[in-house]
Amino acid sequence: MGRNKLLWLFSFLLVLALVLTACAGDGEPAEEDSSEGSGSTAEEGGESGSGEAASGSGGDLTIAINSDVVSLSTHGSNDVPSSNVTENIYETLTTLDENQEVQPGLAEEWEEVDETTWDFHLREGVTFHDGTELTAEVVKANFERLMDEDIASPRAFLLEAVESVEVQDDYTLRINLLYPYAPLLANLAHNGTAIMSPDIIEEDYAQMEEGGDVDTYINQHPVGTGPFKYEDWTPGESVVLTRNEDYWGEPAKLDSVTFKVVSEQSSRVAELETGTSHVADAIGPNNISRVEGMPNASVLQEPSVSLSYIGFNVQKEPFDDKRVRQAISMAINKEEIIEGVYNGVGIPAIGPLAPPVFGYDESVDGLEYDLEKAQELLAEAGYEDGFETTLWTNDSEQRVDTAVTVQSQLSEIGIDVEIEELEWGAYLERTANGEHDMFILGWSTVTSDADYGMYPLFHSSAVGDPGNRSFLENDELDEVLDDARRETDPEARQELYTQAQEMLVEIAPMLYIHHQEYLLGVSDTVKDFGIDAQGIYQIKQAYIEE
Repeated sequence: MGRNKLLWLFSFLLVLALVLTACAGDGEPAEEDSSEGSGSTAEEGGESGSGEAASGSGGDLTIAINSDVVSLSTHGSNDVPSSNVTENIYETLTTLDENQEVQPGLAEEWEEVDETTWDFHLREGVTFHDGTELTAEVVKANFERLMDEDIASPRAFLLEAVESVEVQDDYTLRINLLYPYAPLLANLAHNGTAIMSPDIIEEDYAQMEEGGDVDTYINQHPVGTGPFKYEDWTPGESVVLTRNEDYWGEPAKLDSVTFKVVSEQSSRVAELETGTSHVADAIGPNNISRVEGMPNASVLQEPSVSLSYIGFNVQKEPFDDKRVRQAISMAINKEEIIEGVYNGVGIPAIGPLAPPVFGYDESVDGLEYDLEKAQELLAEAGYEDGFETTLWTNDSEQRVDTAVTVQSQLSEIGIDVEIEELEWGAYLERTANGEHDMFILGWSTVTSDADYGMYPLFHSSAVGDPGNRSFLENDELDEVLDDARRETDPEARQELYTQAQEMLVEIAPMLYIHHQEYLLGVSDTVKDFGIDAQGIYQIKQAYIEE
């Protein structure tokens, strides 16, 4: 499936597979017990679908989710709740399997022409839900829209290394890179590069010319090639998908999936207990025993490649002083948060990368809890008597509890923290605009590569919506991250990412809390349902056994 120049890539992916234990998925800012982040989990599929679901099929699955989707466009919001829906509507050129190895998706094969040129050969006979055929011209239109500055997609960084896209023939696409780019194939498995119908792209541009907002048409008429089709979106309430009977691969088993917004954690658990919902997402550590005690349900607990963190707006006083950021990092006892808020579920985070992610270096020492040193640093920065600030969170129960714990801990060094709780969509928008002081959020490294786990969070080009809500702009760190994504030798890349992680200890743009585990309650009637390491539901093979 490629030339000899691909051998280094396959070797690297093989090594990566040996250290990964979780499934593949999507990466972005994450809501509640999911982390931000994105990579496609669509399976390769078989021959052209017959329109009949496989054995053990059927049922209308209802999933109680903690927040509404923000966008149904693949170029829209880079958040997990949105990706959990769009993952089933749209598909990507490549996919990541359970070992995070790159596999064919809408592209059945590819080849490296040279180190900056790649050709992708598309599957023939694939059609969108509206009957339009998948062609190289359609993929080109999608990629060019993602890179369009007028669209201003928060996911545009996925194709930042792309210089141009060419159509070689009806089913062959050429991608020309500005420089050698190691994560290309993994990025093409990210939901942000998934392919939308050319008709909805054209209609959305048309309404934009008449003064409409980006994605307005697409959000109302999402059309992809995936195993499920869009049925309805009632904002604040639910999104409904139905099985695509004309799917090119093996059809989904479920008749429909409803993503039902139930913001209160206890209410989601009650929905599961009464049978109103089949799956309760983000049940929280405090509800594990309650779900385990139910006669009709069980707990689904999976490790992740996500990060929960407290970020600082480094362009605002007093957080523009690294001594203040270091002091706060050293004044917060993350073990107390993990034990007290998360009941010990998850592992402490030293830096932004989870252990299974390529680029992680366990030898890098983070800032340890040291209240005395924290007070010394505050005094050096001119804040011996502390200061007043605000800490933002959305309505996740664990994040609210974390905020309360942080408020108490920082009072010990004279910092008076006011907690502000925001609705999820407004929270993402306002932190992207830089209106905050401190905030609690998460990130999922969906490609399991350090480029996705660090570039969007810390590179100056990604400030705001793409992921860098700390508004960090550091030329030296930018250079290291740029060099790392251009480097094709795995050992050299590792050295660069080790250097970047060491720099982040000193820069301290955020406090890394922990790498969480996903906790869901699942009805015993639901079979073959799962969640991957990025927090994306695996529902294509799921069905309800009555």
